[in-house]
Amino acid sequence: MQGYIINTVKVRDEDLLVSILNQKRVKTLYRFYGARHSHIQIGYKIDYEAHPTNKENLFQLRSVSHLPFKWILQRDRFYIWQQFLKLLYSHLRDVDEVGGFYFDLLEDISRYLEKENPKRVMIESYSKILEYEGRIHNDFNCFVCGEKLDKSVCLVRSYVPACQKCVAKRGFLKKKVEHFFRMHNSILFDADEVEELYATMLEGF
Repeated sequence: MQGYIINTVKVRDEDLLVSILNQKRVKTLYRFYGARHSHIQIGYKIDYEAHPTNKENLFQLRSVSHLPFKWILQRDRFYIWQQFLKLLYSHLRDVDEVGGFYFDLLEDISRYLEKENPKRVMIESYSKILEYEGRIHNDFNCFVCGEKLDKSVCLVRSYVPACQKCVAKRGFLKKKVEHFFRMHNSILFDADEVEELYATMLEGF
């Protein structure tokens, strides 16, 4: 079975609880420490086996093989990837069966990160998740005062639109945000705008 490590928690000694997103669900497995064990880290894609333990509903992580990406040693790129997975874990941690959308999205991201700007990849992927979950606000009304946003749009957590009178955030041209929401493409945003959208993304889902 293959999956992405989206969280690890150290328990006694060097043992770990490892949360893995596979094609159907998020599964937390117990990883016993041992000298022969391969390294485990958030962001790795692995092939693995899940074996029952003597504890109810807890399985042991075994036969782990790391499936590396070409960009895995690019520190900045890998760090941004890990940050995104931590956000995703926080979003999905109370869900068991999640279907294939999230796994397929991570497959796409891992390919895009080989050549594309990592922060652009992440904000575009974040917007895809919001659309999949029915949370894209393309009515362009300020969520605070209800005012119709005609030219300038601020985006707060979960990319919810607001006006600059109500939130102390940078405004974006509405036509840029419309394109971004519709196409999940950040090409119209300059580098500073991407930084702003990335910082907003890090606030969570």
